[in-house]
Amino acid sequence: MAVEKPAAEDPGHNSPLRIGRISYLNLRPIFRGLEMTVEDEGRYRFFDGHPAMVNARLRSGKVDASPSSSIVYLKDPAEYSLIEGHSISSFGPIRSIYLFSTLPIEELRGSTIGITNQTETSAALLKIVLKKFLGMDFKTRVTRQPAALCLRNFRAFLAIGDDAMLAGKQMGKKGGPAAGFIYDLGLIWKEYTGLPFVYALWIARKDSAAQNKKAFTVFMQDLERAKQYALAHLEEASREKPLKGLDAEEVLQYWRGISYGLDPLEKKGLALFGKYARELDLL
Repeated sequence: MAVEKPAAEDPGHNSPLRIGRISYLNLRPIFRGLEMTVEDEGRYRFFDGHPAMVNARLRSGKVDASPSSSIVYLKDPAEYSLIEGHSISSFGPIRSIYLFSTLPIEELRGSTIGITNQTETSAALLKIVLKKFLGMDFKTRVTRQPAALCLRNFRAFLAIGDDAMLAGKQMGKKGGPAAGFIYDLGLIWKEYTGLPFVYALWIARKDSAAQNKKAFTVFMQDLERAKQYALAHLEEASREKPLKGLDAEEVLQYWRGISYGLDPLEKKGLALFGKYARELDLL
């Protein structure tokens, strides 16, 4: 199942499904599961990128399905079909969505906060945390710079994914990021709501699913099989050193803190996120 660059062609009934693939450690077990369990290498074409990039490809029709930021689905559920039973969620710390700050979070009122350009859901979650939970006014600026550089220009910076994990590990080391405070947004959400937070959902374009119903039925079966394989082989996968800078035990503990399912409590958390996002005009 080789990676190919986006193409403008119509997927057609006989073409492989085009699947967005977020190139973060959090989804490595699932895509590894697909690699290990799908025998037909021509069944899918994968298009790699960070979350915002994959979201854009799904919106434009350049991919048929992907694990996309949950806010993408909440903004326009009429355009997408939810693939039940799959998500990236956490009940408490996620360990890869951090607000790095030079000040205690309560002292950021009026500050301009840097936000990575790779996120949509986490940017909305940060605004909910600061505005709704803490009652703070602030400004944001989206940037492409990594956490270590942004902390020279902002009092606080929101990082996600592998960059956030590695920056968090370097905190306090000589030459590492200059922030004195690290806030895990998954933990803050749980403390204020008592619910899990859903960062990403597996969704498909409804038009693509309608054009190729049989292929989507097979894909949903493959995805469920991949998830079950992934959960049964986390230790094995962690020993492959999937992220330079983290050892196998760190990777394993990270994966074990993620829920790859989508149960009723997680759906309740998703609904509350949608409610708060609408109240703040984020949808």
